[in-house]
Amino acid sequence: QVHLVESGGGLVQAGGSLRLSCAGYGSIFSFNVMGWYRQASGKQRELVATITRGNSTNYADSVKGRFTISRGNAKNTVYLQMNSLKPEDTGAYFCNGELGYYRTAYWGQGTQVTVSS
Repeated sequence: QVHLVESGGGLVQAGGSLRLSCAGYGSIFSFNVMGWYRQASGKQRELVATITRGNSTNYADSVKGRFTISRGNAKNTVYLQMNSLKPEDTGAYFCNGELGYYRTAYWGQGTQVTVSS
């Protein structure tokens, strides 16, 4: 079974940094696109950043210049370096991967990021 596992969330003060990691298991193929989404309490899930197999990146305006997404050397791994964190960055962060011709989406279980003011 294809699945994604996130790690690296936690509690940090405003202005601090965190690095999230995501590893995909169960597929002999590489994900076409991998990304990070987040969901604050009472709000809809929103895109944070994505990266293609060719390393093209896309960021939400709210995180541009502060967050960096990258793919690891190991197949189907992706990282999110988060700097200059703000309280509004608080939420559950979910790893996402799209696989195959039909772009089947897979989601991780989420990791909590809490930024205190």
